[in-house]
Amino acid sequence: MADESLWNPDLAPTGPEQRTWRWYHYAALWVGMVVAVPAWMLAAGLIGEGMSAGQAALTVLLGNVIVLIPMLLIGHAGARHGIPYAVLVRSSFGTIGARLPALARALVACGWYGIQTWIGGEALLTLLGIFLGADLRGSPLPVLGIGIGQLLAFLAFWSLQLFFVRKGLTTIRRLETWTAPVKLLVCVALVWWAVDAAGGLGPILSAPSAFAAGGAKEGQFWTIFWPALTAMVGYWATLALNIPDFTRFAHSQRDQIVGQSLGLPPMMGLIALASVITTSATVVIYGEAIWDPVKLSGMLAGPFVLLGLVVISIDTISCNIAANMVSSAYDFSSLSPSRISYRTGGMITALICIVIMPWKLLESSGGYIFVWLGGYGALLGPIAGILIADYWLIRRTRIDVDALYRADGRYAYRSGWNPAALIAFAAGVLPNLPGFLHTAVPSSFAFIGEPWNAIYTWAWFIGLAIALIVYTLLMRGQREGKDA
Repeated sequence: MADESLWNPDLAPTGPEQRTWRWYHYAALWVGMVVAVPAWMLAAGLIGEGMSAGQAALTVLLGNVIVLIPMLLIGHAGARHGIPYAVLVRSSFGTIGARLPALARALVACGWYGIQTWIGGEALLTLLGIFLGADLRGSPLPVLGIGIGQLLAFLAFWSLQLFFVRKGLTTIRRLETWTAPVKLLVCVALVWWAVDAAGGLGPILSAPSAFAAGGAKEGQFWTIFWPALTAMVGYWATLALNIPDFTRFAHSQRDQIVGQSLGLPPMMGLIALASVITTSATVVIYGEAIWDPVKLSGMLAGPFVLLGLVVISIDTISCNIAANMVSSAYDFSSLSPSRISYRTGGMITALICIVIMPWKLLESSGGYIFVWLGGYGALLGPIAGILIADYWLIRRTRIDVDALYRADGRYAYRSGWNPAALIAFAAGVLPNLPGFLHTAVPSSFAFIGEPWNAIYTWAWFIGLAIALIVYTLLMRGQREGKDA
């Protein structure tokens, strides 16, 4: 019988009547999440770091081909057993220990939810400013560092999203399905404008990278490429963990595999190409790389500005709730299922996203890519390694689902904690910690040597590999062929 401390209706396995998502729902879900301002800024930020248009687009595409692998491996568990991420991790970390990876994923989601909310608020403020013909940002406030207009716009957009939070996953799926084609059309229109204003593709694609001979960063390509690739993988490392939150509704295993394969790498490649073409065009047009599409839209004229900002606002709501709110709501609910429902978990996320002041994460392209993306990739990579090792190598995809909801079941381990998972997690995180500190606060950690920085360059990969190997070795002999 399920324990009340581990079960509520939101965390229960999905039944046949709930498994209605077809492959095109997953493809549309990914289109909706990919065609978003942060994804646009991802590729555009690489232009700001010195890459050429081709180098930036290929870096993004390669990173997403790589992250698709753990996405499908972990998503398999959701489609087969109908359980969300916060419940799946109980098989490896223990019924109580699972709260650790759930909380780690939830806090990262809160950061992303805040970033997206900030972007949506900026879009609303820019739109209103165009109507009134005035700069509505206001003077920077103490501590916050943003104007009163920016703060009010952020809070207004924050409030707007709460309507969809209360409606649940069905509304989110419908929103993504209907808005996906509109987002694609807007991206095409923006690229069309950029190519026309820049005088064709020639000036855009012929611009050399800063790493070429005579460039500002001559010979430094590989020192930027490897941490950038890790950051590209880290961008969707969040969804690679909690993808069971969505695949648990899959009609079949084939639907989630086909839908994700068609929706993620190809669309990230296309949005990256659109982003780098447009950002490279701004260098030709304005003499500087404008990597923020909200800022760029505010510099344009005519009805396209209004259309673009409206679409950015709708896009941000749909992407933000699907990619961030869903996971954190489930994760917070798993901390105390009898007290925290899915909707309550969503409200907790919304409140935390204000406290973290997300605008500070976007102050520079380098901070966004190498500190934020690389940093949480170092945290989440080991969790992905443990999940893959436990589900595929130890349990061979067989899980006793009923035991996941019992405090005295086989996944209780030692008082609800699995020491093997904790050791593997620590082993995966610790090697990346010095490099992260040096990257995030170089003035305070200048003494950290180059070897540690080199390790951090591969943070997600190293963390995943170490945790996977350590967990597998510690759990040898514990394969349970009788799992359901």
